[in-house]
Amino acid sequence: MSRVRLAGIKACVFDAYGTLFDVNSAAAQAKDELGEHWQTLAELWRAKQLQYTWLRGLMGRHADFWQVTGDALDYAMASLRISDPHTRERLMGLYLRLAAFPEVKGALLRLREAGMKLAILSNGEPKMLASAARNSGIEELLDAVLSVEAVKVFKPHPHVYRMAEERFGLTAQAMCFVSSNGWDAYAAKACGYRVVWCNRFAQAPERIPSPPDAQIDTLAQLPELVGA
Repeated sequence: MSRVRLAGIKACVFDAYGTLFDVNSAAAQAKDELGEHWQTLAELWRAKQLQYTWLRGLMGRHADFWQVTGDALDYAMASLRISDPHTRERLMGLYLRLAAFPEVKGALLRLREAGMKLAILSNGEPKMLASAARNSGIEELLDAVLSVEAVKVFKPHPHVYRMAEERFGLTAQAMCFVSSNGWDAYAAKACGYRVVWCNRFAQAPERIPSPPDAQIDTLAQLPELVGA
């Protein structure tokens, strides 16, 4: 964990998928149908989901994250020669009920008790985010759930990161953006945020501009970095 402490933080803004919610948990809960392919499907599904957000952004062909998630799942299933419509329907339903990582609720409680404003800022479609937050028991801890559907373009477009500034009436420097996705953390830093990269999987640093201010292994380490 980075030992850098970030002073003057008034709000923590979180990426959702991979940061608060375990994106592999949908496929993991369908192991009985997917068998040994569940991990491969989960990884391919996630990779294509992100690729499609970036490609749609560059093409100027926005679709909401629910459609993108379904398209990515279709690709992953076709690649693994899985063609059962019931399995697809089940996996999409499970994506609405993704499990939060074990330390998430405790970390948010500590931040909330310290007076920190808390928000999600995500590619997710609003109903998807609401469902995941409710299912994981963190809905009541959040001051805002911000979706890119308000601006109709996916991360890492700067319009997305400005949404939290507008919602809270704070400068980016007064907020800490937290993501487990390296590219997302670097992009938020380029937009002026103080940034903590929750590098859950010990990934190598990105080779793009604007590295994060600090790095942690789990969100349990976040409160001490922002003074909560």
